[in-house]
Amino acid sequence: MAAVRRWSEGMSSDNIKGLVLAISSSLFIGASFIVKKKGLKKAGASGVRAGVGGYSYLLEPLWWIGMITMVVGEIANFAAYAFAPAILVTPLGALSIIISAVLAHIILREKLHTFGILGCALCVVGSTTIVLHAPQERQIESVTEVWDLATEPGFLFYTALVLTAVFILIFHFVPQYGQTHIMVYIGVCSLVGSISVMSVKALGIALKLTFSGMNQLLYPQTWAFTLVVASCVITQMNYLNKALDTFNTAVVSPIYYVMFTSLTILASVIMFKDWDRQTPTQIITEMCGFITILSGTFLLHKTKDMVDDYVQSGPSLTTSISMRSLKHEEEDGFDEGFPLKRQDTSRIP
Repeated sequence: MAAVRRWSEGMSSDNIKGLVLAISSSLFIGASFIVKKKGLKKAGASGVRAGVGGYSYLLEPLWWIGMITMVVGEIANFAAYAFAPAILVTPLGALSIIISAVLAHIILREKLHTFGILGCALCVVGSTTIVLHAPQERQIESVTEVWDLATEPGFLFYTALVLTAVFILIFHFVPQYGQTHIMVYIGVCSLVGSISVMSVKALGIALKLTFSGMNQLLYPQTWAFTLVVASCVITQMNYLNKALDTFNTAVVSPIYYVMFTSLTILASVIMFKDWDRQTPTQIITEMCGFITILSGTFLLHKTKDMVDDYVQSGPSLTTSISMRSLKHEEEDGFDEGFPLKRQDTSRIP
């Protein structure tokens, strides 16, 4: 109790607000993956799948329910970035994977393997470690200060590298390898996502200052950040839909989390210089927490393969607690026999 009291006293009120908002965000986003996946599959059964360029899911109510749920989660996530540093908020996205695993067990009738439970526990431990050692939020008095940080040579160089990589992926690799290599779609989402998070944080700070009486809507920088957020979010959603519709969600979710979180932390360290306000011990502890989360997501993903082996070994093992994160048995003609890519043919027993 004494340790918890010391932690709460050392953690700023803004960081606590950001923590609560980030956890709420994970609840909504974790649920949205399940609902959107069901909507995409239902739409694909009667129209052109999103993975091959179709947009029939826009007419599917279930997909819109999932989208609304995700929007609510993203709004909470958006608000969290206004109060807490990205190095605290972003890794907590791992909690959405746990929520997805639990809901997959309940809604999609998937079992949760013992190692899957261990993976969930590792995610919680890693998240707690990061929360306990997160840096204090940088005090910013105007959106122009954020603009100055975003236009420093280091971050401009990072942005140029990201944009170059995204254009190469979209115009060269997507047409040739988008349907066969999962890293293509997820690479676009993650790279663009790291830029969008920095812009979201800038916009969140501008709105927080505006609501506190310092109007930031008068500055053109606020609207520039708004334009960047809108462009990045549209791009992310488009390619995330393609990834979800083409590949198993059990694979998409952890890989997307790892790439997105790693790039976002890198972008935040470059732009906001989070580590400048911390000791080497705090930085190392945060990295250990992040690696613990990565280990948990790896277990959540890897257990899926163990399930298939158990099923083939004999019926006595099929009742063991399995964890396939979001992978589920197809009931509408879309079978997922191959561990990465969705198949339209039935699996041979």
